[in-house]
Amino acid sequence: MEMEIVESIFDIPVQNPAEEDFSSSDLNWTKFGTPDHHDDVALIPYVRVDEFIIGECSDVKCPTRFHIERGRKRKKGSLKDYKDDEYLEYRVYWCSFGPENYGEGGDILPSRRFRLNTRNRAARPQSMRGCMCHFVVKRLYARPSVALIIYNDRRHVNESGFVCHGPLDRDAIGPGAKKIPYICNQIQQQTMSMIYLGIPEENVLQKHIEGIQRYCGSNALVNSLASQHIHKLEMIIKRSTHELDLDDQASIRMWVDRNKKSVFFYQDSSETDSFVLGIQTEWQLQQMLRFGHHSLMAADSTFGIKRLKYPLCTLLVFDSRQHALPVAWIITRSVAKLDVSKWMKALVDRVRTIEHGWKISGFLMDDAAAEIDPIRQGSVLYFFFEVNMDVFCCPVLFSLWRVRRSWLRNIVKKCNHIEVQREIFKRLGSTVYSIWGGVDSARALEELTQDFVDQTAFMQYFKDSWVPKIVEMWLETMKSLPLASQEASGAIEAYHVKLKSSLYEDSHPGSLQRVDWLVHKLTTELHSGYWLDRIADDTDSFLDVREKYIASTSWHRAFQIPDAAVTLDDKDHLFAKVVSQNDSSITRHVWNPGSEFAFCDCTWSMQGNLCKHVIKVNMVCENHQKYQPSMSFQSFKDILTSLRENPMDDSLELDLSTAWTHQVLDQIQKLVELNDASDIGNVVNNLPLKWVSKKGRTTVGIPSANLALPSSLKGSSKKGVALKNNRKRRRLSRLR
Repeated sequence: MEMEIVESIFDIPVQNPAEEDFSSSDLNWTKFGTPDHHDDVALIPYVRVDEFIIGECSDVKCPTRFHIERGRKRKKGSLKDYKDDEYLEYRVYWCSFGPENYGEGGDILPSRRFRLNTRNRAARPQSMRGCMCHFVVKRLYARPSVALIIYNDRRHVNESGFVCHGPLDRDAIGPGAKKIPYICNQIQQQTMSMIYLGIPEENVLQKHIEGIQRYCGSNALVNSLASQHIHKLEMIIKRSTHELDLDDQASIRMWVDRNKKSVFFYQDSSETDSFVLGIQTEWQLQQMLRFGHHSLMAADSTFGIKRLKYPLCTLLVFDSRQHALPVAWIITRSVAKLDVSKWMKALVDRVRTIEHGWKISGFLMDDAAAEIDPIRQGSVLYFFFEVNMDVFCCPVLFSLWRVRRSWLRNIVKKCNHIEVQREIFKRLGSTVYSIWGGVDSARALEELTQDFVDQTAFMQYFKDSWVPKIVEMWLETMKSLPLASQEASGAIEAYHVKLKSSLYEDSHPGSLQRVDWLVHKLTTELHSGYWLDRIADDTDSFLDVREKYIASTSWHRAFQIPDAAVTLDDKDHLFAKVVSQNDSSITRHVWNPGSEFAFCDCTWSMQGNLCKHVIKVNMVCENHQKYQPSMSFQSFKDILTSLRENPMDDSLELDLSTAWTHQVLDQIQKLVELNDASDIGNVVNNLPLKWVSKKGRTTVGIPSANLALPSSLKGSSKKGVALKNNRKRRRLSRLR
């Protein structure tokens, strides 16, 4: 008997299966649409969408994972008139074995340099096989607590209609593949990450078997072959090499050709163009979407400028624990606006193809040499987002971490006495603070060089590297831009330290001058480390990895120190004492407390890093008025004060600033009203009326049928209704 076609969403019941994780087989599907075009749909609570996706991934016949192929969002209240199937959030989930097909026709896969001599086409489990299985999840605009699932294709087949992965795939790896389930992407990545990080083999094997059993249950054959699989992966990793060709440039070309999904921009060097390579894996793209939207991004912009063949710029987002997470690597020496605009636009376009409304709230820069105007008008580093002719302007903040680290490292290295070290560091900090006190910075620097003229090694370094540009460039940038907090600076520095340790401690002679070696290290060891950190934190597995990850920043380590362990010098405010939590007999001294340029005598601080003792002491000093405020607060206060005391002249810029201010004020007032309201209906009814072409005067969410139309529009009202109904019939067809 043919299923009846339903034309109204309200005639479809909301299903809430009792199982913890459920799949499409546990739901009753309804044909929704018109006789000419309809889709299989089901309604479930929106909070259970993740459980539905987990159930779909756990299909024994075709174990897989679903990724977000594309998506869109709109704000609540953005539509004045809407249909019952309009979306608040719209996402297309696609089987991770598609939609691309890298194995069609038995071609050489990107993961292999040669074809294996076997009867069947060789493909790694995570290879794209052209799977067409995908579904749409729409969070309904009129009912945000309900999700509409539209299953476009429930079969895991390719365009030819053949099963393309799983135990039923005839072209699977080896003659015994029909008896052995595929190893999904997550298990494969987890296993390889553990091997890259040097975790003992028995632990790798245990986690590997646990991962397989989550998908297919206990299987003696799979368990017995798991050890062989681990050995094969270890052999592949040990034998893998970054040198695909003796010529570095040719080697990079080959790597780019084999890893197209991990390259968002590539420009080979020539007589007119500079070398630019932008790397972003699919996992990094998902993290950029997840943690970058309406949040902050930052850059570690000039890593390896002296030691690497090409400097490395890393774009970072801050994850759920406010740790810096790398989401893109750019290898280039070019800082020309044209080159930067090219790769930035390519990166933004890639993100927006999946999440059209993606945008960030601010960007942290660490290099005063970057041009401010392109950043304010531009993209991630030179922030220029242009979508539908709308320019997205991103606020820019400046992070002191690079300045502080460079000064402290060279002071400790070039000055022998600790008393001299802490005094020079304090004077440098006072020079930075002086930009808000009306003090002549050039004169302060001149006095500094005269007072410590006997410290010839450090003074020579300071004059050569900083004096020519510190006043006009660095101090001016610090004064004109808001300064980032110590938490953000500490997170960026923690990433920088981890990157430096990963690249420099195990480098081979001559490898630093090869780009392919740098790419190999980034996409294998470093990527695996951050991938495992996030998995450990999200799933509460790998407890040792999780604890190490949480404590990887000085900011989080500072929270482990109780306030009682900190003693302040109430008399002269010269220093503070911090009792060690590991050994109570050890006390650390922090000089110049309350300042970002505080000096600690612990080993970590003497290496130039921002240590937990300095952060903890500054936290305690925030509650005492006798200590100066942090630089980030002082910077914010100075910007607000300058706006109040020096208003702009009576010009168009003043009108524009006033309009922006009122827009922000109006949004804040609406949020406050919405938060305080006990009934959302009262807020909706108080919204102003709005005239819309070819429609009557309407309020948000209320149809215009009961409202009178102006006489000039009555003649076209029937035509408008016809178009409106026609759009309703064609809505789902446009989703395909």
